[in-house]
Amino acid sequence: MDAFYASVEARDKPELRGKPVAVGGSPESRGVVAAASYEARKYGVRSAMPMARAVRLCPELVIVPPDFTRYREASHKVMEILHAATPLVEPLSLDEAYLDVTENRWSEPLAMNVAQRIKQTIKDELALTASAGVAPNKFLAKIASGWQKPDGLTVIAPERVESFLQKLPVEALWGVGPVTAKKLRAIGIERLVEVRTADKALLANTVGSLADWLVQLAHGDDPRQVEPNRETKSVSCETTYAKDLTDLREINQQIQALAEEVAGDLKRKGLRARTVTIKVRYNNFSTVTRSHTTEYFTDSRPDLVNRAQMLLERTEAGARPVRLLGVGAHALKTAEPPSP
Repeated sequence: MDAFYASVEARDKPELRGKPVAVGGSPESRGVVAAASYEARKYGVRSAMPMARAVRLCPELVIVPPDFTRYREASHKVMEILHAATPLVEPLSLDEAYLDVTENRWSEPLAMNVAQRIKQTIKDELALTASAGVAPNKFLAKIASGWQKPDGLTVIAPERVESFLQKLPVEALWGVGPVTAKKLRAIGIERLVEVRTADKALLANTVGSLADWLVQLAHGDDPRQVEPNRETKSVSCETTYAKDLTDLREINQQIQALAEEVAGDLKRKGLRARTVTIKVRYNNFSTVTRSHTTEYFTDSRPDLVNRAQMLLERTEAGARPVRLLGVGAHALKTAEPPSP
């Protein structure tokens, strides 16, 4: 989806259309940008950027607080449209998914036509735009999906894979962020295809165990399948506070609210957990985690709240100002249906 949160806001609030919009928190309270419209991106505003910096880059920026209930509702409808094309849908987030359309419910032989039909359906039914990448594998499709945003469609046919790879910088490789890219450039690797001929020992020394995977991707080879039922490893919820929390009673209340949110999420997903974790970040940005594991699996709200609050007692919360709190549930299994 294109600038998903910002696009939903502009769809529902006509006065925002055509304006630089950022969804996120207040610049006065450590807010960050969750999504930016394309008008805002022209000024350099990007997601995960501190809102205060975004406002400096774009003084006319319109800031909208997030409404995740509406975003989840729109996401659910998008996913329904994707599943109308194929059961092989692997969601990555609220606004992104992989589809394997080798065989599809429309008996359409060309993946490009499937993508066009999906894009048009999203536009017609939801008044939102999506960009699609069509390629022989996940790695190439992911790159292609961002090639002509917004409302883009990029197709990399098998015979065009090599010429496409030749154009790409080393950052296009999966797992190569700014830090790794800098390390690769330091050993003379600027372009993706140069990874293929790099000295193996030097490459392994530079990127460690990632080396073989990067060489494989540099040849356009990605054997990973689309996994429609990818196992959920954890469920978590965290909040960064506008003002540091110093009152232990208030901190306990916040931990309770986060644990209740996690318990609700477990129930919605039909999951139970053995391990509860909490995360506490103090005002100097130092972060501690605590965890508790039982022999039984549960989605009980009181149980998760009690354990999270017990873990809080093993921190310095209250004695030290708290900037962020988080609660997570791990070691999950599917809840068994009740007996008839």
